[in-house]
Amino acid sequence: MQIGVIGAARASEEECRRAVKVGELIARAGAVLICGGLEGVMEAASLGAKRVGGRRVGIIPGYEKRDANPYVDIVIATGMGHARNAIVAASSDALIAIGGEMGTLSEIAFALKLGKKVVGLETWDIPGVIRVKTPEEAVKRAIS
Repeated sequence: MQIGVIGAARASEEECRRAVKVGELIARAGAVLICGGLEGVMEAASLGAKRVGGRRVGIIPGYEKRDANPYVDIVIATGMGHARNAIVAASSDALIAIGGEMGTLSEIAFALKLGKKVVGLETWDIPGVIRVKTPEEAVKRAIS
């Protein structure tokens, strides 16, 4: 299973704390973590998964693999800018949104359009997003 973790590059300390825990739980469940490969929520989730030996894929907007955060072990350089958000959504079996800005909103929209499950942890309140309160509940709902 591949679980996408989406959220802002300029994330709060609390969002990053939650993302680290989500990454750890995804890895412990044996799933692959998919993310946008940059900083903020993406980096925090990648760090969490790395700490417990999980597999991490970063789908970055640019051409330079070195732009990915240091915790991603597979980098997909798309050169597509924000359009890479469609690839993040399509590559994930389910997505967990943590906080987020406009890029996160676009990933949620792509995922819902593709019929993917989207679990929200303090993120956009829109129809189709399953709202949860804890990282544990987020991962449980994404994997079920």
